[in-house]
Amino acid sequence: MEYFAGLDVSMEETHICILDREGALIREGKASSAPKAIAAFLVAGPPCSKVVFETGRMAPMLFHGLTELGVPVVCIESRQAYQALKSLAGHKTDRNDARGLAHLARTGFYKPTHVKSLSAHAIRALIAARKKLVGLRVTIDNQIRGLVVVFGVRLPRALSPAFKDAALKVSDGVPGLNAALRGLFAAREAILRAVAAIDSDIKLMTRKSAVCARLMTVPGVGPITALAFAAAIDDPKRFKRSRDVGAYLGLVPRRHQSGEVDYTGSISKRGDVRVRTMLYEAANVMLTRYAGPLKLKSWARAIGQRSTMRKARVALARRLAIILHAMMRDQTEFQVA
Repeated sequence: MEYFAGLDVSMEETHICILDREGALIREGKASSAPKAIAAFLVAGPPCSKVVFETGRMAPMLFHGLTELGVPVVCIESRQAYQALKSLAGHKTDRNDARGLAHLARTGFYKPTHVKSLSAHAIRALIAARKKLVGLRVTIDNQIRGLVVVFGVRLPRALSPAFKDAALKVSDGVPGLNAALRGLFAAREAILRAVAAIDSDIKLMTRKSAVCARLMTVPGVGPITALAFAAAIDDPKRFKRSRDVGAYLGLVPRRHQSGEVDYTGSISKRGDVRVRTMLYEAANVMLTRYAGPLKLKSWARAIGQRSTMRKARVALARRLAIILHAMMRDQTEFQVA
């Protein structure tokens, strides 16, 4: 007899349900949301051939922890599971969700999803922290501009040395404004130091990574883009075809077909927003700053002439995703010709 388990995970506790092949309830209960506690609960019951839970914040830790303990765990797409669970139970409770997930494991009606490695999540956390810090720096710069414009002064570029000097010069002899600006500049300098430290770590990582070194041979792809793309893909073999990466990152047009209606719209914007934005920026750099001859650049410019440059940048970003994945998979460098 085969047995199947469903895990409804929360921050503190995980509801667990074990069913047999016919759907009969064998065992259910709760355990703390830690791999060892969940594995201990499962070991106390019959051996399960599949243990299913949904994607979420706890998914990477639980998936890799349970896999190391020998539990045959499968992480499934939460959007599909949500629609299926609504039809299985009238009341949404953690207990019913665990039982519904066990039924999905029993019937095979689920879509398994790739769980990135913990090292990939660490890199993504580093890049996310940098983005947040840069956003805070821009917010402080705008706040400083708003404070001094009342006195009729327009400041130069924020990253130039004259920015701080011009702002503090306005505040001389104005006690309230001077104290406010010095406090903002103290916070701004701390953020700039933190960003510089993260940039140093990113450069060190890319120098040590052979994958990132290959990806950076593509014009417009810098250390941050290479590192973010490598972390997002994680395992290039999980994609059967390189062109699937464009859909994975939300760079393909949406399509709605029903009867006589067949509508193709703008890009789907699914997947990793940060990587998609970086690829778009890399495409823009290739089109506007790279001066050398490049067939890929000429191809995108031809699209821009037929349509718009925005669509050309999106198409080039999609093509870059395909090329970068192929380089990761085949361990090859970019050919400029």
